[in-house]
Amino acid sequence: MSAGAAGQEPCELTPAAWGERLAGLYREIGTRTMRELPIYHDVLDVEAVGFTSLNGLTIGIVVTPWFMNVIVPVAEGSVGASVTLELPAGCFAFTIGDVAGVGPIASCSLFSPMFEFEDMAAARAAAKAAMAALMTAHDEEPDTEQAVTTSRAIDRRAFLRGTLSERRA
Repeated sequence: MSAGAAGQEPCELTPAAWGERLAGLYREIGTRTMRELPIYHDVLDVEAVGFTSLNGLTIGIVVTPWFMNVIVPVAEGSVGASVTLELPAGCFAFTIGDVAGVGPIASCSLFSPMFEFEDMAAARAAAKAAMAALMTAHDEEPDTEQAVTTSRAIDRRAFLRGTLSERRA
């Protein structure tokens, strides 16, 4: 399935506004049910990172104290089903879920739990580097100077393969 076929622009919100709405819901979930669990990393907050439109599809990363996921709203799908989305960096498996307040979403886990991040700045940098890598074709370099700066500390191909390693200068 191509990225454009997975879903529609949610409720005519901008991608950034949709991401903020989703982050707000995860903040409530964190306060209500996750805070007392052993996977909750107290130094982190919930934040929507890099939500943008790709071929009419909203995509971005949500960072929470218990996970970091690439998230895409979808028009339909059975909870727990897997869907493959084609992004500029390649094809990735996403799992369908449902979040009350936004409806069905497809998510691709990047990290869980989140204890390897010392602080929110480190988690945010990893999320920005991941978005830059996902939006960059294998034979291209990231377009923005910010993406290049944040991806220098993280080997983006290793990040997407799940073998994240930090580069030392």
